[in-house]
Amino acid sequence: MPSELPPTEVELAEWNALTREQQIARYREYFAHPDCEAFTADTPEEILAAARAQVAARRRG
Repeated sequence: MPSELPPTEVELAEWNALTREQQIARYREYFAHPDCEAFTADTPEEILAAARAQVAARRRG
């Protein structure tokens, strides 16, 4: 499934082992989640900056 973090080698191999139709089905399922229907006034740049800050905080422990 999509993640804000880069995939591990194992995850990437598993994803690549799926057919194109299976990959598309996974994305459709992911984007059908109610959380994906939330609207925001944030710009894409603000969303990206917030995601990067969360990743950095996780890496620091």
